[in-house]
Amino acid sequence: MTEVVTGEAVVLDVPCARFPSRMAALLIDLLIQMILLVGAVVAVVRSAGHLSGASTSAILLSCYVAIVVGYSAVFETLTRGKTPGKMAFGLRVISDDGGPVRFRQALLRALTGAIEIWSGIGAPIGLLTSIISVKGKRLGDMFAGTYVIQERAPRRPELPPVFAAVPPPLAGWAQVAQTSRLSDQTAEAAGSYLRRFYELTPAARDDLGLRLASAVVAQVSPPPPPGTPPAAYLAAVLAVRRQREHARLASQRPEPANAAKGANAATGPPPGRAWAALAPGARPPADGTWAPGDAAARPSNGESAPSQPGPAGFAPPA
Repeated sequence: MTEVVTGEAVVLDVPCARFPSRMAALLIDLLIQMILLVGAVVAVVRSAGHLSGASTSAILLSCYVAIVVGYSAVFETLTRGKTPGKMAFGLRVISDDGGPVRFRQALLRALTGAIEIWSGIGAPIGLLTSIISVKGKRLGDMFAGTYVIQERAPRRPELPPVFAAVPPPLAGWAQVAQTSRLSDQTAEAAGSYLRRFYELTPAARDDLGLRLASAVVAQVSPPPPPGTPPAAYLAAVLAVRRQREHARLASQRPEPANAAKGANAATGPPPGRAWAALAPGARPPADGTWAPGDAAARPSNGESAPSQPGPAGFAPPA
């Protein structure tokens, strides 16, 4: 993933195309171009008896330029950044600002590619730049101000509803929490843990939750209340980060009338069930509440909590 700042100063997370998929798309395009070149040569040779040598050479050169340069430039302009090879792998060429590729940029990429891809001298250079560049740019992308993104990517599963909002016991802490120092890598790891929470074994769930909570508490202030379960803390941090990012983006564009109502609803427990705490090794009941420091999830119907071993929760380092 890479951040793109659009002309409206909106920051977007765009998935850059991976090197193997770019190479596979390039091989498909090269195969198509080679077939077109062979067909053009055969057609010109068959009619060479009626043409002079100079005319034959001029026609062959024109066919070469039209296929090698025109193929990419025309396809990427008409399809907004796609060639047949890129279509097959869900790739697209875009500008550095996130906008669609323009004809000038597509032509510059194609002209550079005639040397970078079709010559033995330029190919190693283009291969090297594609590997070491953060966005996987080859020389043509650097000159044109473009790069290739993965447009068709697997949809990431949503967080379980119980982890999608700030737990009510942490509502006060969430109002003063500072999440600006939380790195994207740490946030992604925490989100992945919460998505796979019910797939993990209790031992792996407890160990990974404590390690992730310790990593997050080093980047977020203030620390959570003592005894906060790791899953509750991680869910609160991600919810606060998500709400503030949405608020920042909403401040840059007109807000619909019902947007504020939806934002307020997101801070409470999911409809139909109260947020239940997660002590390590525990699973949220269908209906329950939690207060920091509880040893486990405490049912809200007045019954006593089932006795089961397990630490009280996540104790942040002093």
